[in-house]
Amino acid sequence: MKASAADQRILLDLASIDVALERVDAQRKNPPHAARVKELIASRNDQGRALIERTNARDDIKAELQRVEGDIKIAQARKQRDAERLSQTAVARDARALESEIEVLTARIDGLETRELELMEELQSAEQRVAEQEEVLAGISTEGQRLSAEGKAAVEAASAEHAQLTRDREAVAGRIPDPLLKDYERLAARGVGAGLFQHGTCGGCHIALAPTDVDALRRVAADDVVYCPECGCILVRTHESGL
Repeated sequence: MKASAADQRILLDLASIDVALERVDAQRKNPPHAARVKELIASRNDQGRALIERTNARDDIKAELQRVEGDIKIAQARKQRDAERLSQTAVARDARALESEIEVLTARIDGLETRELELMEELQSAEQRVAEQEEVLAGISTEGQRLSAEGKAAVEAASAEHAQLTRDREAVAGRIPDPLLKDYERLAARGVGAGLFQHGTCGGCHIALAPTDVDALRRVAADDVVYCPECGCILVRTHESGL
């Protein structure tokens, strides 16, 4: 295929745009924040389960504390009732029975009140553990919201850049003769379409050509379209090629 050296050089602009398009397309589909956001989602699920466990443990303590407080009230009411009955009875046997029951109730109340104090301390610790876990979750949520917003902004920026590059590509492609453009598109569909040849190396695959291949390039006319013997892309020769 024949194409002027000037037209071939335009391929380098097109190839550069295609590389940029590939880059921003990857940024649109996989913003840099996506991996961390996924980690935070998994962490939030784990920490959320931990919060449920701590909350359930706290609620169990609350329930037991309420039961103990209820038992104390019942025992105190019964003790009060027995004390009133004792003050009114004149029967020695009944008095001894009431005094014995009052002693039992007093011991029970003492035990319940001791347990009440223990539960109040346990509840305070449990409330602290719940608060700490809620703080962990709040931190995860805050970071997740920030990264999600940054990721959305990155996707929007990449989309805007992609749109501009697409317009630039259309403009550059419009300056290339159709046969040369089709040849480039065919090659670009499977890899790099064109690369600058300089310092004996292909700009498409970055492989140094054999001396015999370089000598062959020196004998090719400037308007001949040549291809890299390694990757097959169009080798664009300029004054930088040193041929």
